[in-house]
Amino acid sequence: MTNETTAATSIGIRAAVWAVLPAAGAGLGWVVLHQLPGWLLRIPFVPMRGPLRLLDRFAEPWATSGALLLGAVAGLVLAGLIDRESLTVRISGTEVTLHRPGSTRTVPRGEVAVAYRERDQLVLLGRTGRELAREPANTSAGKLAAAFGPVWSHHDPYADAYRRWVPDLPDVPAEAAALFAARRQALERGDADDARELRDELARLGFVVRDERKRQHFRRTDG
Repeated sequence: MTNETTAATSIGIRAAVWAVLPAAGAGLGWVVLHQLPGWLLRIPFVPMRGPLRLLDRFAEPWATSGALLLGAVAGLVLAGLIDRESLTVRISGTEVTLHRPGSTRTVPRGEVAVAYRERDQLVLLGRTGRELAREPANTSAGKLAAAFGPVWSHHDPYADAYRRWVPDLPDVPAEAAALFAARRQALERGDADDARELRDELARLGFVVRDERKRQHFRRTDG
Protein backbone atom coordinates (compact mmCIF):
# COMPACT_ATOMS: atom_id res chain seq x y z
CA MET A 1 0.00 0.00 0.00
CA THR A 2 1.34 3.46 -0.90
CA ASN A 3 1.52 5.94 1.94
CA GLU A 4 -0.29 9.19 1.10
CA THR A 5 -0.45 12.48 3.00
CA THR A 6 -3.40 14.80 2.51
CA ALA A 7 -3.87 18.44 3.47
CA ALA A 8 -7.23 19.98 2.69
CA THR A 9 -9.59 22.74 3.68
CA SER A 10 -11.81 21.55 6.52
CA ILE A 11 -15.13 20.06 5.40
CA GLY A 12 -16.75 22.01 8.24
CA ILE A 13 -15.43 25.30 6.89
CA ARG A 14 -16.58 24.52 3.36
CA ALA A 15 -20.03 23.51 4.61
CA ALA A 16 -20.25 26.68 6.69
CA VAL A 17 -19.44 28.81 3.64
CA TRP A 18 -22.22 27.17 1.63
CA ALA A 19 -24.70 27.52 4.51
CA VAL A 20 -23.86 30.97 5.85
CA LEU A 21 -23.36 33.03 2.70
CA PRO A 22 -26.76 32.26 1.05
CA ALA A 23 -28.48 32.98 4.39
CA ALA A 24 -26.53 36.22 4.77
CA GLY A 25 -27.36 37.17 1.18
CA ALA A 26 -31.07 36.58 1.79
CA GLY A 27 -30.88 38.70 4.96
CA LEU A 28 -29.13 41.47 3.09
CA GLY A 29 -31.80 41.34 0.37
CA TRP A 30 -34.50 41.79 3.01
CA VAL A 31 -32.66 44.76 4.54
CA VAL A 32 -32.16 46.40 1.15
CA LEU A 33 -35.87 46.06 0.35
CA HIS A 34 -37.44 46.92 3.71
CA GLN A 35 -34.98 49.17 5.50
CA LEU A 36 -32.62 50.89 3.08
CA PRO A 37 -35.17 52.81 0.94
CA GLY A 38 -36.94 54.30 3.97
CA TRP A 39 -33.66 55.21 5.61
CA LEU A 40 -32.35 56.92 2.47
CA LEU A 41 -35.61 58.80 1.90
CA ARG A 42 -35.21 60.43 5.33
CA ILE A 43 -31.99 62.06 4.12
CA PRO A 44 -32.62 65.49 2.57
CA PHE A 45 -31.60 65.95 -1.06
CA VAL A 46 -30.80 62.26 -1.59
CA PRO A 47 -30.86 61.56 -5.35
CA MET A 48 -33.13 59.07 -7.15
CA ARG A 49 -36.03 59.56 -4.72
CA GLY A 50 -38.55 58.28 -7.29
CA PRO A 51 -36.99 54.81 -7.69
CA LEU A 52 -36.49 54.62 -3.91
CA ARG A 53 -40.18 55.37 -3.27
CA LEU A 54 -41.13 52.73 -5.83
CA LEU A 55 -38.86 50.20 -4.13
CA ASP A 56 -40.38 51.12 -0.76
CA ARG A 57 -43.90 50.38 -2.06
CA PHE A 58 -43.37 47.04 -3.79
CA ALA A 59 -46.34 44.71 -3.39
CA GLU A 60 -46.10 41.94 -0.83
CA PRO A 61 -45.42 39.07 -0.50
CA TRP A 62 -43.74 39.10 -3.92
CA ALA A 63 -41.29 41.84 -3.02
CA THR A 64 -39.98 40.03 0.03
CA SER A 65 -39.85 36.68 -1.77
CA GLY A 66 -37.92 38.21 -4.67
CA ALA A 67 -35.48 40.02 -2.39
CA LEU A 68 -34.80 36.89 -0.36
CA LEU A 69 -34.34 34.79 -3.51
CA LEU A 70 -31.99 37.25 -5.21
CA GLY A 71 -29.96 37.66 -2.03
CA ALA A 72 -29.67 33.90 -1.57
CA VAL A 73 -28.59 33.41 -5.20
CA ALA A 74 -25.93 36.10 -4.80
CA GLY A 75 -24.73 34.32 -1.66
CA LEU A 76 -24.54 31.01 -3.53
CA VAL A 77 -22.46 32.61 -6.29
CA LEU A 78 -20.06 34.07 -3.74
CA ALA A 79 -19.85 30.72 -1.92
CA GLY A 80 -18.96 29.03 -5.21
CA LEU A 81 -16.18 31.53 -5.87
CA ILE A 82 -14.76 30.99 -2.39
CA ASP A 83 -15.04 27.21 -2.67
CA ARG A 84 -12.90 27.29 -5.83
CA GLU A 85 -10.03 28.28 -3.52
CA SER A 86 -10.50 25.09 -1.45
CA LEU A 87 -7.32 23.23 -2.32
CA THR A 88 -6.72 19.57 -1.51
CA VAL A 89 -3.07 18.50 -1.57
CA ARG A 90 -2.27 14.79 -1.86
CA ILE A 91 1.35 13.72 -1.54
CA SER A 92 2.27 10.13 -2.41
CA GLY A 93 5.64 8.52 -2.79
CA THR A 94 5.86 9.62 -6.41
CA GLU A 95 3.75 12.72 -6.96
CA VAL A 96 2.06 15.79 -5.53
CA THR A 97 -1.54 16.29 -6.66
CA LEU A 98 -3.15 19.71 -6.27
CA HIS A 99 -6.93 19.55 -6.65
CA ARG A 100 -9.58 22.22 -6.31
CA PRO A 101 -13.07 22.30 -7.83
CA GLY A 102 -12.60 22.46 -11.58
CA SER A 103 -8.82 22.02 -11.60
CA THR A 104 -6.26 19.28 -10.94
CA ARG A 105 -2.49 19.57 -11.36
CA THR A 106 0.09 16.84 -10.73
CA VAL A 107 3.81 17.40 -10.09
CA PRO A 108 6.43 14.64 -9.65
CA ARG A 109 7.34 14.63 -5.97
CA GLY A 110 11.05 14.28 -6.68
CA GLU A 111 11.07 17.58 -8.57
CA VAL A 112 9.72 19.61 -5.64
CA ALA A 113 12.60 21.29 -3.83
CA VAL A 114 10.67 24.04 -2.00
CA ALA A 115 7.04 24.53 -1.05
CA TYR A 116 5.79 27.72 0.56
CA ARG A 117 2.70 29.87 0.92
CA GLU A 118 2.63 33.32 -0.66
CA ARG A 119 -0.37 35.20 0.70
CA ASP A 120 -3.32 33.04 -0.43
CA GLN A 121 -1.38 30.82 -2.85
CA LEU A 122 0.61 27.61 -2.53
CA VAL A 123 3.81 27.69 -4.59
CA LEU A 124 6.03 24.74 -5.51
CA LEU A 125 9.57 25.31 -6.82
CA GLY A 126 12.02 22.96 -8.52
CA ARG A 127 15.71 22.59 -7.77
CA THR A 128 16.74 25.31 -10.23
CA GLY A 129 14.20 27.77 -8.83
CA ARG A 130 11.70 27.06 -11.60
CA GLU A 131 8.07 27.42 -10.56
CA LEU A 132 6.35 24.05 -10.81
CA ALA A 133 2.90 25.07 -9.59
CA ARG A 134 1.03 27.99 -8.08
CA GLU A 135 -2.50 27.37 -6.84
CA PRO A 136 -5.00 29.40 -4.78
CA ALA A 137 -5.14 27.86 -1.31
CA ASN A 138 -7.04 28.67 1.86
CA THR A 139 -5.66 25.51 3.51
CA SER A 140 -3.87 26.44 6.73
CA ALA A 141 -0.10 26.86 6.63
CA GLY A 142 0.20 24.38 9.50
CA LYS A 143 -1.49 21.60 7.52
CA LEU A 144 0.63 22.33 4.47
CA ALA A 145 3.86 22.38 6.48
CA ALA A 146 3.01 19.01 8.06
CA ALA A 147 2.21 17.52 4.65
CA PHE A 148 5.34 18.73 2.83
CA GLY A 149 7.76 18.14 5.69
CA PRO A 150 11.40 19.09 5.05
CA VAL A 151 10.78 20.88 1.75
CA TRP A 152 8.39 23.35 3.40
CA SER A 153 9.60 26.93 3.77
CA HIS A 154 7.95 29.79 5.64
CA HIS A 155 8.98 32.25 2.93
CA ASP A 156 10.09 32.46 -0.68
CA PRO A 157 13.84 31.72 -0.76
CA TYR A 158 14.12 33.84 -3.93
CA ALA A 159 12.16 36.82 -2.59
CA ASP A 160 15.05 39.25 -3.08
CA ALA A 161 15.60 38.27 -6.71
CA TYR A 162 12.37 39.77 -8.08
CA ARG A 163 12.16 43.07 -9.94
CA ARG A 164 9.28 44.86 -11.55
CA TRP A 165 8.54 44.33 -15.23
CA VAL A 166 8.19 47.40 -17.41
CA PRO A 167 8.19 47.56 -21.22
CA ASP A 168 11.48 47.57 -23.13
CA LEU A 169 13.74 46.02 -20.50
CA PRO A 170 16.97 45.23 -22.35
CA ASP A 171 17.48 41.78 -20.80
CA VAL A 172 13.94 40.49 -21.52
CA PRO A 173 13.70 38.76 -24.94
CA ALA A 174 11.05 39.95 -27.36
CA GLU A 175 8.97 36.77 -27.01
CA ALA A 176 8.82 37.11 -23.22
CA ALA A 177 8.15 40.85 -23.46
CA ALA A 178 5.12 40.17 -25.66
CA LEU A 179 3.79 37.68 -23.10
CA PHE A 180 4.34 40.14 -20.24
CA ALA A 181 2.48 42.83 -22.20
CA ALA A 182 -0.43 40.48 -22.95
CA ARG A 183 -0.53 39.38 -19.34
CA ARG A 184 -0.66 42.98 -18.13
CA GLN A 185 -3.78 43.47 -20.24
CA ALA A 186 -5.29 40.29 -18.80
CA LEU A 187 -4.66 41.53 -15.26
CA GLU A 188 -6.18 44.93 -16.03
CA ARG A 189 -9.39 43.38 -17.34
CA GLY A 190 -9.52 40.81 -14.53
CA ASP A 191 -9.13 37.74 -16.76
CA ALA A 192 -7.59 35.32 -14.26
CA ASP A 193 -7.62 32.31 -16.61
CA ASP A 194 -5.72 34.15 -19.36
CA ALA A 195 -3.25 35.56 -16.83
CA ARG A 196 -2.63 32.04 -15.51
CA GLU A 197 -2.02 30.61 -18.98
CA LEU A 198 0.40 33.43 -19.82
CA ARG A 199 2.22 32.84 -16.52
CA ASP A 200 2.73 29.21 -17.56
CA GLU A 201 4.05 30.35 -20.95
CA LEU A 202 6.54 32.65 -19.24
CA ALA A 203 7.58 29.82 -16.94
CA ARG A 204 8.51 27.74 -19.99
CA LEU A 205 10.79 30.60 -21.07
CA GLY A 206 12.50 30.65 -17.68
CA PHE A 207 10.59 33.48 -15.98
CA VAL A 208 8.89 33.25 -12.58
CA VAL A 209 6.19 35.88 -12.10
CA ARG A 210 4.35 37.14 -9.07
CA ASP A 211 1.74 39.91 -8.94
CA GLU A 212 1.46 42.84 -6.57
CA ARG A 213 -1.57 45.07 -7.12
CA LYS A 214 -1.75 44.07 -10.78
CA ARG A 215 1.93 44.89 -11.23
CA GLN A 216 4.13 42.06 -12.48
CA HIS A 217 7.40 41.26 -10.76
CA PHE A 218 9.71 38.61 -12.16
CA ARG A 219 12.95 36.74 -11.76
CA ARG A 220 14.92 34.43 -14.02
CA THR A 221 15.40 30.81 -13.03
CA ASP A 222 18.85 29.49 -12.17
CA GLY A 223 18.83 26.95 -14.95
